[in-house]
Amino acid sequence: MTKMQTSRRRFLGAVGAMGLAAGVAATVSACGGDNPNKQGSSGGSGGAKANKEGTIKAAISYELGTNGYDPMTTTSALALAANWHTLEGLTEVMPTGDREVYAALAKDMPRQINPTTYEVELRDGAKFHDGSDVTPEDVAFSFERVMDPANESLYVNFIPFIDRVEPAGDKKVKIVLNEPFALLNERLSTVKIVPKAAVEKGKDAFDANPVGSGPYKMTDNGGSSNTVKFERNEYYTGPLPANAAAMNWEIIPDESTRTNALTSSKVQAIDSVPYLSINSLKSKSTVESVQGFGLLFAMFNNGQKPFSELKNRQGVMHAFQIDKVIETAFLGNAAAATCFVHDTHPTYKRASVVYNGDAEKAKQLFSETGLKNIRMLATDHDWVRKATPILKESLENVGINVDFTESKSADVYNTIDGKPDAFDLVVAPGDPSVFGNDADLLMRWWYATDVWTDNRMHWKGTDTYKTVQSLLDKAASQTGDAQVKTWHQIYDLLSEQVPLYPLLHRKVPTAWNDESLVDFKPISLTGLSFLDVGTTK
Repeated sequence: MTKMQTSRRRFLGAVGAMGLAAGVAATVSACGGDNPNKQGSSGGSGGAKANKEGTIKAAISYELGTNGYDPMTTTSALALAANWHTLEGLTEVMPTGDREVYAALAKDMPRQINPTTYEVELRDGAKFHDGSDVTPEDVAFSFERVMDPANESLYVNFIPFIDRVEPAGDKKVKIVLNEPFALLNERLSTVKIVPKAAVEKGKDAFDANPVGSGPYKMTDNGGSSNTVKFERNEYYTGPLPANAAAMNWEIIPDESTRTNALTSSKVQAIDSVPYLSINSLKSKSTVESVQGFGLLFAMFNNGQKPFSELKNRQGVMHAFQIDKVIETAFLGNAAAATCFVHDTHPTYKRASVVYNGDAEKAKQLFSETGLKNIRMLATDHDWVRKATPILKESLENVGINVDFTESKSADVYNTIDGKPDAFDLVVAPGDPSVFGNDADLLMRWWYATDVWTDNRMHWKGTDTYKTVQSLLDKAASQTGDAQVKTWHQIYDLLSEQVPLYPLLHRKVPTAWNDESLVDFKPISLTGLSFLDVGTTK
């Protein structure tokens, strides 16, 4: 096994345990250009001109959490959304639209010198919020701190293919890989570039208010005021300058309060619109649900009976009445899974096996195996709780007795981690697409890490596991149609073997005032994006 293959086996090992995956489409091939996803007047305000001295006001549903804003360590949905606006990687992935990859702090996309070496030139005039120049030394430092095991950065698991990053002149860095990796452009966006001098002044201060090079700078982190405040970064020289002088994000976890903030015009946009409020909000606001990857999944204990038996795993998947879940629990704001990825993902292909509520097929499979009883755990997220009674009923309707337990996400994983006798089936949410949407990242999140494959689903070491790892490694060095064809092989295999598999992909509902926001577009991720957005206020 090569060094590269060994590092890939560890891919996302620590990240797999993060709570963000439960709370929270880059193109497959690299995309260049200096102004990605440039939005026209159709995005809002009827073509009105933005007030460059205006203030954007929004309400965010998620609280900060306990680990601050440092891009090396944060797992907070709120912090990630804030960091989209204040920090930059060498490349970035647009949160909106097709999730295009673009050169951010890099002047252009990385230039390949040989199969494992790239050069990146920094964009002209790039400065941090404090006015200091962005230097190659800062870039190398930013990668070093993420890759240093002593820092225990979760983000190191996104870049196991990088051997080192080092200065290569006044405005250039050299990136040396362990082995060829076709998705370098997409994955560089996971490491945000920070000033070495500011970080070394004190980790706590930097974690509370990191210094970056993005179009906005944070002036209040919301820790005491419950309002995250931003001002335009006067030093910004990149492709997406701030179109407003300031932003204020109210932190409002309560659904009713957040909805009222929009209808009373206290804010101009809110995320996580309650499903039951969508129709009433449409009379005063624009509401749109955007299809994304974020999913509800079924995870089986593959290591022992009853779910070491493939027919039982497939029987459960056939039994679930997903269309009923979508219409009854989510009021249509989801799509039944017909592949590992959602049907608007650029690498989507209808899988070889699609589960669509075939009760008779489920009964047939269970009659062959004799399955009668299942221990089912589920997380207690509000939207998950709407779905699990229907899933439980689906199994009962085909003759299965269900011992059902509902707990907080952390409690569910504390119950099962490393405990192969603790469960049969887990139903929970996840969404690693907040970090990127390339198929390699999305699949490795669950299918290539010990946290999930060994400690949780007890699937590691099976023939299917070994085949999936081999195909993932094969695809990682391929490009174009050949790469996508290999991913399609994995999609089919996962649909047939279902060690862990999506039940549905959620649509994310966002509401906003179309008359006061200019060029605003909703996203399929947790949070809101105001990149390239203005206000008439």
